[in-house]
Amino acid sequence: MQQISRMLTKLFQRARLEKPGQVDPRAAEFTLSLLIAMYDRSGTGFVKMRSAAAALIALSGDTLLAKYRAFFQFYAVADGKVALITRSALRSLLTDLNQIPAIVGEGCTLSCVESATHDCFHGVLNSAIVEEKFLSWLRSEPAVLLWLPTCYRLSATEMVSHQARCR
Repeated sequence: MQQISRMLTKLFQRARLEKPGQVDPRAAEFTLSLLIAMYDRSGTGFVKMRSAAAALIALSGDTLLAKYRAFFQFYAVADGKVALITRSALRSLLTDLNQIPAIVGEGCTLSCVESATHDCFHGVLNSAIVEEKFLSWLRSEPAVLLWLPTCYRLSATEMVSHQARCR
């Protein structure tokens, strides 16, 4: 928990420098509280760094493709010169990401994660998939993660302005 707290403090200090006046001084504290609520419900004082990273990536202002690539990098394993994501890694990623909507009572069940994992690996004979297959599956907007592109689109439309005047 202390390591994540230090990382968040540094992250938001940099953000305050880049965007003066736009970052709440308590952002690191609020974000840590959110991560604890999502990933340490039993109060152990421990949150997996990978789970915290997945949440921060999902909640970042980056593009969907950049988020998807970052998920792959954090959850993939090296197999020689190629990185692959296994079924168990995909299951972990989906479980971690589903803690975000779960915090507001919108999470899905374990069977939902299993179904999505099966769907991603449909027709795959190997025990793991390459990044392109993973990205292709995510671009199809699987139901288990439908909230992610929806939130992205909502945040992207906040910046849209039209020169039309209302009467």
